[in-house]
Amino acid sequence: MARYLGPKVKLSRRVGVPIADIPKHTARRQLNAPGQHGYRGRRPKDYGIRLTEKQKLRYHYNIMEKQFRRYVAEAGRRKGNTGDVLLQLLEARLDNIVRRSGFVRTIWAARQVVSHGHVLVNGRKASKPSIPIKIGDVITFKDNIQNVIRENMESLAGHIVPEWLELNPAELSARVVSTPLPDQIPFDVNTNLIVEFYR
Repeated sequence: MARYLGPKVKLSRRVGVPIADIPKHTARRQLNAPGQHGYRGRRPKDYGIRLTEKQKLRYHYNIMEKQFRRYVAEAGRRKGNTGDVLLQLLEARLDNIVRRSGFVRTIWAARQVVSHGHVLVNGRKASKPSIPIKIGDVITFKDNIQNVIRENMESLAGHIVPEWLELNPAELSARVVSTPLPDQIPFDVNTNLIVEFYR
């Protein structure tokens, strides 16, 4: 299973927006271009603009290129706006739902919790971060990780859970109640440019 192991803040600097909602990424001084002086040089061409939008989304969901390309192809096969369907497919990933529910702070932490086998979907162990979660599915945690999850939630006090998720903090469970709409996704990206990039 391939994954990016390098410095994460460098990804935010490369695309010019914070890919994670933590101070390290949201600090203003961090968002200049990579390198000591952050020199960009030239104005980006059309290809570069589309590439940057695609990379933003990839980095935000911590997905490698080959897998992201499959998501784009699947979104193109389904009915509806390809960009909106792409966002819905990415939001329905298990690791993303663990992050959006406020159980962990970042997508990288969510991926680790899932891949270590601490997450249960409808009472059954799930260890693949990319598992698609459907409406009505319930996410819970094994007993041995619950103290860590509670500490994470305390440190994330004030985290806003999206409307398409139903959180039960007492039982450390989250249930998907609807399909996420594009305006319910707290990450600004132009999906039309991403779809154009792959045409």
